[in-house]
Amino acid sequence: MKTSHLVLVVCFLAGVAQTTLALKEEDCEVCIKTVRRFAASLDDAIKGDYKQIETEFKKFCKTQKNKEHRFCYYLGGLEESATGILNEMSKPLSWSMPAEKVCEKLKKKDAQICDLRYEKQIDLNSVDLKKLKVRDLKKILNDWDESCDGCLEKSDFIKRIEELKPKYARSEL
Repeated sequence: MKTSHLVLVVCFLAGVAQTTLALKEEDCEVCIKTVRRFAASLDDAIKGDYKQIETEFKKFCKTQKNKEHRFCYYLGGLEESATGILNEMSKPLSWSMPAEKVCEKLKKKDAQICDLRYEKQIDLNSVDLKKLKVRDLKKILNDWDESCDGCLEKSDFIKRIEELKPKYARSEL
């Protein structure tokens, strides 16, 4: 009787340890969000074939920027990638493995995959643009894929952002 209780307790603790060790989205946000978005873009005909998934991922990577582009580089989805662990993503995806588990496997192969983090977004409705650095103002424009031709001073960047703000910033109602 005591042995069965001990076995039951050990099994329970193993189950608790497994759930606490599972990768959370905030631990590997770029990987999980990118894998989810990529998996959602796949046709049902492609989802079962890991080779086709790899081909589609390479196409997907050509359009990525910033952190997602770096993620593609780490996996081997770009021409200039130094290494290639693409099959560590494509095979589990072909088995319909969730993004969290795929990223958990990728992290074991290359820990820097989960070091990628998104920068915190600036709330344009509440921030005082005059208090931001020029670097941050340039980043806002870059994120919008906009330029500021002839901008030399901080006030020029602020003026350009104010012009484009209605197009890009969501107003809170």
